[in-house]
Amino acid sequence: MFKGKRNLLLSGFIVLAIGLLAFSFFAADKEIDFNSQVKPILNKKCIACHGGVKQQGGFSVLFREEAMAVTKSGKPAIVPGHPGESEFIKRLNSNDPEERMPYKHPPLSGDEIDILTAWVKQGAKWGKHWAYVSVAPTPVPEVASDWGRNDLDKFILAKLEENKLKPSPTADRSTLLRRVSLDLIGTYPSAQLAKFYLQSKDEQKAYSILVDSLLASPKYGERWATMWLDIARYADTKGYESDPNRNIWSYRDWVIKAYNNDMPYNQFVTDQIAGDLFPNPTDAQYIATAFSRNTPTNDEGGTNNEEFRTAAVLDRVNTTWEGLMGTTFACVQCHAHPYDPFKHEEYYRFMSYFNNTRDEDVAAEYPVFKNFNDSLRHNLNRLTDFVTQVSGKSRANQMQLFLKTGQPAINSTTADELSNSVIGNHNIALFFKNRSSARLKAVDLENVDELIVRYRCTKPNGTMSLHLGSPDGPILKSWKTEISEKHQIFTIDFAKQRGIHDVYLKYSNPGVKNPDEFIVYFDWFYFTQQFPGKDHPQYAANKKLFTELMNASVSTTPVMVENPSAMRRKNYVFVRGAWTSKGKEVKVGVPNSLAFAMPANAPNNRMGLAMWLTDKRNPLVSRTMVNRLWEQLYGTGLVETLEDMGTQGMAPTHQELLDFMAYQLMHKYNWSIKKMLREMVMMATYRQDSKLTNELKEKDLFNKLYARGSRVRLSAEQLRDQSLAVCGVLSNKMYGPPVMPWQPEGIWFSPYNGAKWKMSDGEDKYRRGIYTYWKRTAPYPSAIAFDGASRVVCSPRRIRTNTPLQALVTLNDSVYIDLARKLAQRMDKINGKADAKIAKGYEMLMYKPISPVKLKVFENLYAKALSAYGKDTSSAALLMGEKDKHIKPEEAAMVLVANALLNLDEVITKN
Repeated sequence: MFKGKRNLLLSGFIVLAIGLLAFSFFAADKEIDFNSQVKPILNKKCIACHGGVKQQGGFSVLFREEAMAVTKSGKPAIVPGHPGESEFIKRLNSNDPEERMPYKHPPLSGDEIDILTAWVKQGAKWGKHWAYVSVAPTPVPEVASDWGRNDLDKFILAKLEENKLKPSPTADRSTLLRRVSLDLIGTYPSAQLAKFYLQSKDEQKAYSILVDSLLASPKYGERWATMWLDIARYADTKGYESDPNRNIWSYRDWVIKAYNNDMPYNQFVTDQIAGDLFPNPTDAQYIATAFSRNTPTNDEGGTNNEEFRTAAVLDRVNTTWEGLMGTTFACVQCHAHPYDPFKHEEYYRFMSYFNNTRDEDVAAEYPVFKNFNDSLRHNLNRLTDFVTQVSGKSRANQMQLFLKTGQPAINSTTADELSNSVIGNHNIALFFKNRSSARLKAVDLENVDELIVRYRCTKPNGTMSLHLGSPDGPILKSWKTEISEKHQIFTIDFAKQRGIHDVYLKYSNPGVKNPDEFIVYFDWFYFTQQFPGKDHPQYAANKKLFTELMNASVSTTPVMVENPSAMRRKNYVFVRGAWTSKGKEVKVGVPNSLAFAMPANAPNNRMGLAMWLTDKRNPLVSRTMVNRLWEQLYGTGLVETLEDMGTQGMAPTHQELLDFMAYQLMHKYNWSIKKMLREMVMMATYRQDSKLTNELKEKDLFNKLYARGSRVRLSAEQLRDQSLAVCGVLSNKMYGPPVMPWQPEGIWFSPYNGAKWKMSDGEDKYRRGIYTYWKRTAPYPSAIAFDGASRVVCSPRRIRTNTPLQALVTLNDSVYIDLARKLAQRMDKINGKADAKIAKGYEMLMYKPISPVKLKVFENLYAKALSAYGKDTSSAALLMGEKDKHIKPEEAAMVLVANALLNLDEVITKN
């Protein structure tokens, strides 16, 4: 009997052993996936020492060709198909602490070693990170429930079913009205639209109409432009220590209009990257390129213009990658990317796209686009027609470019070989003393017979001359200088020239006795051809028109203009990222790992770059945008790290949904942001109640699976715009120069120019937050308290914080006290006792009746305030802003209640 049991037990062990052996053979044959199984191990345990920055022993696991290459030992560390011959695998299994890898770190687990061993045995096949693979059609998952309202919901529901969770019920109408309004227009809807939705019998149909109405509202563009301005690092000042004013608000207005017109996102990107490179760019396309001119510029004395021009170019590269493609690229400036497939040299090939524009960090911010009014624009069109008629389209385009942008002019700051002359403050302009000279290097004089120069002269009877080749070379022209209090534009004609030459300017004045006195101040030089059509009867009239347009005093906007061929810069690798240490010369190009998306006919300039960005094969642009839209609605992106979808970014919670939406954006909606947003806010997922159950608290505390509506604090702009709307003072005025709402003294300190914050009058102080003047070194305080971006660099997302300062702002900031007074005035118009007024105030804010419990709390607050202000009238007057006026205690008490209402958690939160 015992022997039989023993034999049975032995048979069981044999069967188990055979089963385990069979399983091991099966596991060995199972295909190892590089992206999901191998790459995470390499990134976590190996790449810090064997990657883009460090390559200990000459071994790197960043690229396959590097991983398979010969190391310092003279042999490759990985021999595909032969783990036993691979030093990589041997070192992982070694018991010698000096040999085992990772060196001086805990060893890999048995499972990790098994995965890497099987991977090498299977040929050490490489793979691409999901975000660097073109977006492909994604099948919609099959789900058991019919809960969803569109295909997007099915992806959410599939994940919920996988995790044995159920979605939450639909939120009530008042919650949905407020939620979708704040999301789509950033503030409250009109009273008529709100009433229509809340009282409609057919909620589904009414919700659809509500969404369409919000998308059609001009407030939509203001709300979504606010998001984009963070990416574009838009500000009304130049940055750095002096941080002077910059007139670039036309770009902000362009963004608002683009969103309201539902400009396709591919065109939206193209116009901003390369609008000036279209054959006949519109005024709007020039303004769009200010996207790249939002970079800080440094006007401080003694700074090097070329250094800060280069810094601006680097910023444009980093903004393009981080803002448009959700990828960290800045570190590649100094070395190959430690984790992603981007090499050091590729950074400078990409930088070359931006390195040939006319801006040079000059104080005047050239090139600038002249904002002609309708009359001047009409005159320009007339003039263009005339020049086209007498000299051809090419000449007309050249003239139009100069009149619109002043380019391609030579900035006086680039003059060298200075004799008795200086570049003021090393970066302002060229200053001449008596008997001075300076060189303009390598000027293109092919078919040139005219110089247009902008300068100022403080003494009469001086003589200026132009010389070819040297200060004593042949004279092109000499002329008498006249006194001019301000900079004037002068035209100097000379004989037609050929080729490229150095040109020298010389100045002398026998009447000037002080050798240290500066006399002539140059701004720019433009070498061109004389105005055409001398034999035409309309020549004189049109030349006069040309002069008037050239001297027209109009507002300007910094824009991008490409260098002509004679001014093109060479491009080099910066050794270890230092702009002064130039290495090998490079040509324009995108990283090899993403070059598959470059169209065959793309030119080697920013237009070619824009074509690559917006090509449907580009794996990053559409994914980045839909991820950003999702983050704006839910508070967190499907990939939480909006700035980094690379291998070190956070993994997507719903990668298939992200890819599905990215494909839809490009192929179904033809890059329409409004259509994509409409689909997203129509989701059942979006419309869920946000209440947190015990089950969800335990299983999905941070709502990664979207089993409930998201609960997110409003942005800085939404908080203020909501309060302006509910208090009845929100201005509907759009566009134009920035405004200055209330701000306390002492925030600004501008020693360079003495600029002061001057509070706007009338409705301007109640305009939306997007129009508030944004000074980089001192942003609007309440906006910064609620995590507004400083906009010194691209800000792909705002990280929300919770600090006591935020409550102090909404409770005590004069803006919010003023708005509390306005809300109290609206509440006081309600007939009845204090409780009725309070209930109405709550309903204005939340679109639903107040609960008896909450109402009781506010009644008690009102009673205490009434008693206190009855005894202390000076405090009541202070609260009302009327120090010398008798204030009724009832008025002050209601203001205090209104202030408390505006500070309710449910008011400052979208839930």
